[in-house]
Amino acid sequence: MNAAAISGSVPGSVPEPVTVVGIGADGWDGLPESSRRALRAAEVLIGGPRQLGLLPAADCPGARVPWPTPLLPAVPGLLDAHAGRRIAVLASGDPMFYGIGHTLARTLGPERLRVLPHPSSVSYACARLGWPLEATETVSLVARPLDTVVARLHDGRRLLLLGEGPESPGLVAALLRARGWGGTRIRVLEQLGSPREALLDGTAADWPHGAADPLHVIALDCVRDPDALRLGVTPGLPDEAYEHDGQLTKRYVRAATLAALAPAPGELLWDIGGGSGSIGVEWMRAHRDCRAVSVERSPERAARIARNAAALGVPGLRVVTAAAPDGLAGLPVPDAVFIGGGLTAPGLLDTCWDALPAGGRLVANTVTLESEAVLAARHRAHGGELVRLAVAAAVPVGGFTGWRQAMPVTQWSVTKG
Repeated sequence: MNAAAISGSVPGSVPEPVTVVGIGADGWDGLPESSRRALRAAEVLIGGPRQLGLLPAADCPGARVPWPTPLLPAVPGLLDAHAGRRIAVLASGDPMFYGIGHTLARTLGPERLRVLPHPSSVSYACARLGWPLEATETVSLVARPLDTVVARLHDGRRLLLLGEGPESPGLVAALLRARGWGGTRIRVLEQLGSPREALLDGTAADWPHGAADPLHVIALDCVRDPDALRLGVTPGLPDEAYEHDGQLTKRYVRAATLAALAPAPGELLWDIGGGSGSIGVEWMRAHRDCRAVSVERSPERAARIARNAAALGVPGLRVVTAAAPDGLAGLPVPDAVFIGGGLTAPGLLDTCWDALPAGGRLVANTVTLESEAVLAARHRAHGGELVRLAVAAAVPVGGFTGWRQAMPVTQWSVTKG
């Protein structure tokens, strides 16, 4: 589908833009005159039933078309069906903030859009709470697992959550209690910007309220329970944060490994021989746009990886239960690869190397002499860095204290030229 087909224009003409109008809970009364003019002039008004219901029929005579379900696949066909007519699309609040504006920009191109934003629910919430918008993190729970919020919880942090439905505040409170954040203050701001604004207040430990209004924002003042494990933002979470059977890249080696992998927003990691999933988990915790696939041949361990990912706030980590290299077939192209086991498996290193694009990184760890020899040969062939990581912990020795040395880890890290 091209822009001319959508607009009904002839080649070389300037197609009519699709106007996207942000509207708040206060409806028509809260719209500026520029938005009202666009809606009055529209021949076709597209939006959710609730949004369309906010427009007075006398002022907005255009044909009203509710979005079908599911919405995203229907967008191109719906625009095609009304080609050549003046189209206005309604969006809640700011269309470019978790709204339909992004989808339309991808479909039509930004030059085909005229966006008239309205204050978002987050802007209203910060105004009511006295929170600086630029210092307040927002997490959307719409069509996302509830556990997504866990990675954003830090003592003293303020968060705004976009709930998915009336039950969201109660579900968030239960999650916070289960994860050791029962002292967190929860405020639910309903119908922001309308005459029916309301506030529900309480703590996660004793949340007293039932279902909320469907239009709400959840505000969290995060308070960690005294006995809850403290999890920072840098790689190297405490080993106790993970459920494991001994197959775990230990804390200090893990921190060094993530430093070598160097995650960046939007990048994809292959974590091969996932074990407990710690490398993939901490790669994804580095930034909310980081992605990871953990490949683990043991079904029991694969299930454990998924549990660890959910518990540590990155439920989007994809787990593939298969042996490498066969299990790598069909995976999306990685930006980085970590190999934590199986280095002597025939074809594994070659498959990973061939899958990496130019500039991609590969990091491999081993504790065995046989695998160390493999890494030494690859280092001679491809360069990079070959290092040995040794960690010792102080332990009681009778009435004294001495050092207990962990098995040294040989690490090869390289960037593909």
